[in-house]
Amino acid sequence: MADKIRVGIVGANQDANSWGARAHIPALSALPDYELKAICTAHEETAKSAAAFFGAELAFHDYNEMFAHPDIDLVAVAVRVPTHHLITMAALAAGKNVYCEWPLGANVREAEEMADLAREKGVRAMVGLQGRSSPGIMYLRDLMQQRYAGDVISVHMTLIRDGVMSRPEARTWQRDRRLGANPLTISAGHAIDALCYTCGEFDQVSAKIMTRVDKWRVQETGAYVDVTSPDHVLLNGVLDNGAPASVFVANVPFQNIDWRLEVYGNEGAIVAIADQPNTSATRIMAAKGKEPLADMRIPDKYVLVPEGTPQGQSYNVAQAYARYADTLRAGDKTDPDFDLAVRRHRLIAAMEHSDETGRVIRMQ
Repeated sequence: MADKIRVGIVGANQDANSWGARAHIPALSALPDYELKAICTAHEETAKSAAAFFGAELAFHDYNEMFAHPDIDLVAVAVRVPTHHLITMAALAAGKNVYCEWPLGANVREAEEMADLAREKGVRAMVGLQGRSSPGIMYLRDLMQQRYAGDVISVHMTLIRDGVMSRPEARTWQRDRRLGANPLTISAGHAIDALCYTCGEFDQVSAKIMTRVDKWRVQETGAYVDVTSPDHVLLNGVLDNGAPASVFVANVPFQNIDWRLEVYGNEGAIVAIADQPNTSATRIMAAKGKEPLADMRIPDKYVLVPEGTPQGQSYNVAQAYARYADTLRAGDKTDPDFDLAVRRHRLIAAMEHSDETGRVIRMQ
């Protein structure tokens, strides 16, 4: 591998407001360990235009050609969820390290196949659950491991987002639940991962998953399309430490409430607040006993990126890339890897099974 980790991104068209362009490229540009080497889009002209715009040396419109190139050390897959499996499997088959955005696949089977192939090929594969790379969430995890609040008595989490009544035409494909990109997998998936990362895994779950708005208005045409993707997720469960945990995630027509994770222990309480745990900074408040909650300063050691790294959606992505580079240097296990992604997909599948059957599902 070269002195810098040379990255080829699949999906970074500067004219399409893509996640690769909004988050990955600003993150990589801020990090001295990385070089944006190549961009791949679906068409030759857009690939060349994006490469020139973002300063990448190479442009591809066939991702297999990019995966075969010897100067690509890491492939970043930042395209629509339904194509994650096809593209990621091709990158893994070529022996490339991969950073694939979350959700890893459209379902458990796809995620398992990707994790199995990554293990077989012996490559480092990371999934884009970047909330756990947020300085505030990493700090919260350590506070929990240091038992700041004592024994955990209960955990409660909420995330309410707005904008469920209409969509631009380019995003109406998300109305189909089978395609794997919806509030259950994305909003709830990221938020629940932050809960599990800091407070512990679920031992058993009981869930209700609902679609309260079953038609979206297409913004460009005014037409309405049928929707099967869920917009409300209620989860009650028990963590592996025995603490009950409740989760409410919703997309509502108007207004929104920030992500809020509350931990109550027998010695105190901790509250984490963010716009969204994966795309924004997290504020930590805590108190011992009956003292009032007070802001906790997040220690500098949790900031892994250089000063001047752009704030906003790209910041935690940059933190995730920085953690990845650290694991390469140290030879440590990648976190979050594809095996962790499979665990999250299985948790979502257990929630769906609980919703369908009305049963409490125990995690294996």
